[in-house]
Amino acid sequence: MSRTVLITGCSSGFGEATAHLFAQRGWNVVATMRRPEVGVELGKRSNVLVTRLDVQDYESISAAIAAGISRFGSIDVVVNNAGFGLNAVFESIPREKIQEQFDVNLFGVMDVVRAILPHFRAKRDGVIVNVSSGVGVFGLPMATLYNASKFALEGFSEALSYELAAVGVTTKIVEPGAAPSTGFPARTGEEAKQFDIPSDYDDFIAATGAIYSGFRDGADENVVQKVAEGIFFAATDHSHQLRYVLTEDIKPFVTARRETSESEYMGLMRRTFSLTASEA
Repeated sequence: MSRTVLITGCSSGFGEATAHLFAQRGWNVVATMRRPEVGVELGKRSNVLVTRLDVQDYESISAAIAAGISRFGSIDVVVNNAGFGLNAVFESIPREKIQEQFDVNLFGVMDVVRAILPHFRAKRDGVIVNVSSGVGVFGLPMATLYNASKFALEGFSEALSYELAAVGVTTKIVEPGAAPSTGFPARTGEEAKQFDIPSDYDDFIAATGAIYSGFRDGADENVVQKVAEGIFFAATDHSHQLRYVLTEDIKPFVTARRETSESEYMGLMRRTFSLTASEA
């Protein structure tokens, strides 16, 4: 029998590409999104169920899981891909936006995991793939809230992996880097235009924005497909490996964070982001 994956955030970007990839490789796919009407192309596949799931709406999570099991008989893998980013200095971000950042990137993942676990425990089998980010490993300026939510997701996922191993369920974390073609970086910055940002930050924002533009200009054009391939590999490699670094752009920072001293790591980050001489 074909295996089944449920993926959140399939309206575009990594989620959409991952849904297509699983379907192409013979899997049944429960492709979920807040607005199912935008998933027309995915819905044309006979082995794909497009259904509503908003990670901020717990009832929609349970309904999507039930619909997937009803259609395909079982769910074998869950990919928590839905995400929301903010690109702004922390002082300018309203409290309600901070709450929303954690509602989507952390609490929503927790709710999806909680909802699927009875099904996975009943058959003592299942894989959970949580889509983190390079900024779940290292801190970046103007990404404080996205950083915080992804750092928390990494800690949650690692701790969860020990608990779930006891009931036959495997937990994975995938860490992609920048993907300008998805529109995600642009959307994260666009939202910040409505915030009241103190003018004291103007020079810092301009300098940091120029650095990020350089990163985007050097981004791999095929990054979305590579990330989809990485998610598929993590979900199907039958290993107990926890973390997977999926894109080349973040590897120097990940290596520095995980394999060098604190002073070496901070020196690299401060040089990269052109902080003042007194901080370097």
